[in-house]
Amino acid sequence: MEIDTFARGAVHDMAAGRPGLCLEFANTLHWHASDRPHETLHNYEDFLAWTAAQGIISRGGFAVLTRQARRESQAAAAVYRRGKSLREAIYRILVARIAGKAPARRDAAMLNGELQRALARYHIEFGADGPKWRCAAQAPALDEPLWPIVQSAAELLLSKNLRERVGQCADPAGCGWLFLDLSKNRSRRWCSMQDCGNRAKQRRLRARPK
Repeated sequence: MEIDTFARGAVHDMAAGRPGLCLEFANTLHWHASDRPHETLHNYEDFLAWTAAQGIISRGGFAVLTRQARRESQAAAAVYRRGKSLREAIYRILVARIAGKAPARRDAAMLNGELQRALARYHIEFGADGPKWRCAAQAPALDEPLWPIVQSAAELLLSKNLRERVGQCADPAGCGWLFLDLSKNRSRRWCSMQDCGNRAKQRRLRARPK
């Protein structure tokens, strides 16, 4: 019964059209560029809840994987550690790209290793609406929520237009938030004008001569 529920769409199609998904995942560590980053995903259950909130997995898939994680706690913990390693690799690769540098080999190897795992589990299905990525998994896989994330990172990096629009919050305290700058002149500097942008504005006002 669980396998049937899972196979009918526990994990959604690959992340076509969601190039920012990998950025959202990278941003689950707050204040990433500071010396005191704040973790928001403390275990596999937190990771699973985040993927459900992002629409990566369905409600049925969330329930199936939650039960499986409780039965296979060590395997779930290993997937959680892989997820954190992937997140940091994606973050460092994109920060290096912003700086015009080549990524570290270990980060590229981490990304490619997870990409190989993901692509091995997908096929292209030809339907009335055209070809689409479809998950070929026939049984629950604890690491399946990672697949759309790593595919999103690959598509972002392979799209020249998109990868050149990746920016990092300029807050000097080390916010480090990554975003897609979709402004016409690519002038975005902050994660949000209501957050770091507002603090920068207040600093400028205080620095003005009286």
